[in-house]
Amino acid sequence: MKISPLAGKRPTPEMLVDVPNLIKAYYDGVPDPSIPAQRVEFGTSGHRGSSLDKSFNENHILAITQAICLYRKAHKIDGPLFLGMDTHALSRPALKSALEVLAANEVIVILAEGAEYTPTPVISHAILTYNHGRKTQLGDGIVVTPSHNPPSEGGFKYNPPHGGPAETAITNWIQDKANEFLRNNLTGIKRIPIENALHAPTTRRHNYLTKYISDLANVIDMKIIRDSKIHIGVDPLGGAGVHYWKAIAELYGINLTVVNETVDPTFSFMTLDWDGKIRMDPSSPYAMQGLIGMKETFDIAFACDTDYDRHGIVTKSSGLLPPNHYLSAAIFYLFQHRPQWPKGSAVGKTVVSSQMMDRVAAKLGRKLYEVPVGFKWFVDGLLDSSLSFTGEESAGASFSRFDGTVWTTDKDGIILALLAAEMTAKLGKDPGEVYKELTGEFGNPAYDRVEAPATPAEKAILKNLSPENIHSKELAGEEIRTILTKAPGNGAPIGGLKVVAENGWFAARPSGTEDIYKIYGESFLGTEHLGRILKEAQTMVDEALKSKATT
Repeated sequence: MKISPLAGKRPTPEMLVDVPNLIKAYYDGVPDPSIPAQRVEFGTSGHRGSSLDKSFNENHILAITQAICLYRKAHKIDGPLFLGMDTHALSRPALKSALEVLAANEVIVILAEGAEYTPTPVISHAILTYNHGRKTQLGDGIVVTPSHNPPSEGGFKYNPPHGGPAETAITNWIQDKANEFLRNNLTGIKRIPIENALHAPTTRRHNYLTKYISDLANVIDMKIIRDSKIHIGVDPLGGAGVHYWKAIAELYGINLTVVNETVDPTFSFMTLDWDGKIRMDPSSPYAMQGLIGMKETFDIAFACDTDYDRHGIVTKSSGLLPPNHYLSAAIFYLFQHRPQWPKGSAVGKTVVSSQMMDRVAAKLGRKLYEVPVGFKWFVDGLLDSSLSFTGEESAGASFSRFDGTVWTTDKDGIILALLAAEMTAKLGKDPGEVYKELTGEFGNPAYDRVEAPATPAEKAILKNLSPENIHSKELAGEEIRTILTKAPGNGAPIGGLKVVAENGWFAARPSGTEDIYKIYGESFLGTEHLGRILKEAQTMVDEALKSKATT
């Protein structure tokens, strides 16, 4: 990736989004469904886009919400729908649009008291808590968020009664029905004015914050954090959990300092990400410059992205930990400090996450469950406790309660952040030091991700490559042991391929939003060897694409 010279610096005023114009475009813009970029399209985390390019307008939200109402009716989902939003400028308008449709369809909607922001994991937690022990009248949820994406974007995602991200079959159905509404000029969409919707008998209020926070003691050892008196620093990054941290500190009596409580839809307080854009990515050293600069002030510090489903951990020993490092340390710690977890429960990881997790799991005598990219693949395992920990390289993870039962089936940045404090308090060393000890035993892997251009046709080919399309026998001087196009854990297509040698691997998969493909690589033989892997990976993939295109 080419790093912008502005990366890590504060944005200038002209870089900030014009919020009134953004919201005006949300209401005024009319998407053209004959243009692919203006249709409803669900990626791994819902529909995302910007009102400025007509990829996220009111018509999209009205259409998607009515489609969800029809899906609920068809599948007899007649319990409450838990509705939350983050702090992006387009989130509140989109929530209002959704509520107008939900109320008109007589769906019981659970809104946050005081129009509070609601993190993604809190919605998942609420769904699971409500549905626990129920067989009928199950609840589900919608979170209005584009995750860590830039301030000009909006997002909208659906969580069915299992509490996690909706499966592809569900999102495809909702997407197709929503686009049908767009093509028919919204004919068939039920809607009432927002004031009527807010005061409808089906619209109810819920104290999400208190319910979630009071349950944290069942998944994190808050007592040991309190008794240790370690000093914790938190940067909410202006996201949906901005008001959660003080409440956590007050309830559990922990020594926690919130370094910035600003909520600003332009996110002007952020430092620019690698490409010079504002992006609230807690795993990016460029976006996290503020908290990294304070690492000596705290025993442990952390941040979450805008909807709080991703975490960023800043340690005194190592600064900002790469997600793979922290997840490996977390696995090593948790399976030794959760004695009630099922003896046969496994570690869940995505195919592009570090093999350090494989080695740690083997050391602990735990099975590894490797799946394609997307947290939805972990939902069933978290629900039935066959997976006690699940994580992905993009800093999303969740894990079980102390008693081994499910906590959330969506990513939870809050518990991963607090776990870093628990580890530091319990062990007397931070997660960076834990990871360093792991490298002493298992080796110190170098990991990176690069991008390469690809046409839509080439992306389609890459998604359907077979092992026979790779003709090389070696990867960076080592014999290729395995070529995967399906995930070992569940046999699902990975949407690309993964090539594995003894001390290194690469995976290539097409981007869902850009004309590029992504190559993930790792080497246990150092950065120079990783460079060879990434270079040879691009050559192998390019040759496979050319070969396949001519057949």
